[in-house]
Formats: sequence, C-alpha cells, structure tokens
Amino acid sequence: MNPKVDFYFNKSEKWEKELEQLRLIVLDCGLTEDLKWGVPCYSFQNSNIVLIHAFKEYCAILFFKGALLNDANGILIQQTENVQSARQMRFANVREIVKMKPILKAYIYEAIEMEKAGLKVNFKKTTAFIIPEEFQNKLDENPALKAAFDALTPGRQRGYNLYFSAPKQSKTRESRVEKYMQQILNGKGLDD
Repeated sequence: MNPKVDFYFNKSEKWEKELEQLRLIVLDCGLTEDLKWGVPCYSFQNSNIVLIHAFKEYCAILFFKGALLNDANGILIQQTENVQSARQMRFANVREIVKMKPILKAYIYEAIEMEKAGLKVNFKKTTAFIIPEEFQNKLDENPALKAAFDALTPGRQRGYNLYFSAPKQSKTRESRVEKYMQQILNGKGLDD
C-alpha cells in the first residue's frame, strides 16, 4: 500500500468498504500502487494495468487494455462509444465485489499477462472519425484553418472532432466550431 494513495480511500464515505475491498484484491495480484490522475493506479513493471475509481452511482475497476481481455463473463463495460481501449467492471456494493473476487483476479492476471506479452490495442486512425458537416464547411472555406487543423496532433484532432460532433443540433455544432476556430489557428488543442 502506498501511503500517498490513502486519502482517496478515506475521502469516499459512500464507497469506503467497496474501494478498500477492491484495493486489497488488486494488491493481492502483485501490482504496484500509485496515484495518477487523482485516482489509485496499479501497474506492473511501470505499465498501467488498472485504476480504481468511485462515481455517484457505482465504484469501478478500470482495465486500461480491457478491450483485449477475453470477457467470457460479459461483465466489462465500455464507458462511452468513443472509448477504444479501457473497460470497466462496475460494483454497487461490497457483496458484489466479494462474490466476483475470483473473476476479478482472473481478469487482472490476464491483463498482466497481456502486458508481459506486449499486446497493444489497435486504435482507430484519426481519419476514421467523421468530421461534422459544420466543421468541414469551415475547413473548406478557410485554407488557413484547414492547414492549422492538419498540423495538430492526431489526439487533438480527435478531441475536436468528438467535441464538435457531440451536439444533436446543427446550430450548437456550428457555435462550437466558431468558438474554437481561433484556438485551432493558434495550434492549440481543445483543453490547452
């Protein structure tokens, strides 16, 4: 147990027992505990394997390369359609965790073996993401914007595409594009 991670387990009154149980299970699998992104992160030889995190409705263990796991029990959840690699196992109470302990450990050991084997997730290329019509129109009208967008890293391009295409209404998509045009021209990502 890493003392700098203790605060996370102490701050969640609602999920205290559940988080502590998940922590014990993960540590029993021989992983190294650290704090990354403000949550407990567990690694094997400096490669991230799982995170433990709490939400309003559930607590979860997240497998970084969960998409590669053989989910024979059908219990892994893809958080959103845009998440390509990670998968969650969600819990509503400590009884569920205790009941699932052997399966949870088997999934963790499988994730460790995948890391040892050097398996990688095949991510979709940025070109596979659909550019919303409102943004494509601006790119077609403004060569400088197109050049600036093409110069961004693939991750930043994906971020903009996902953000611009999320709203259902064209008017909202258009206003998002307008709002971020200058940021793109400045070579910045969505969150820079």
